[in-house]
Amino acid sequence: MTYPAPQQQGPSVWQKCKMGALMGGGVGLTIGFIFGSYSILRAGPGPRGFLATLSQYMLSSAATFSFFLAIGSVIRSDALVPPHIEAARMQLLSPIIRSKADGAALMRARWDAERKLREMRKTD
Repeated sequence: MTYPAPQQQGPSVWQKCKMGALMGGGVGLTIGFIFGSYSILRAGPGPRGFLATLSQYMLSSAATFSFFLAIGSVIRSDALVPPHIEAARMQLLSPIIRSKADGAALMRARWDAERKLREMRKTD
């Protein structure tokens, strides 16, 4: 007796959002450190001092990157369509083309027909 393979579920939207935010925060801290250090070396730390200026660069950069990467990871995870919506989409599609493979096969058939037609015109 064979058993079906267990279906593995991917991470939830919330988990993907957190993962994007953490990755963005890490990238933002690094970029903020690089650009903040360069700015401090070039123009001086300013009236607040070295550490306060550098931390401001790093935190603002981390917040910006984490916000946009969190949104991007949620948008990217939006690709999985629930089965009932996919079934409705399949019913609304043209009966000729149901998948990318069917569309590619139909294009190849049309190209072959055009080649044959061109060859027939050349021989006439």
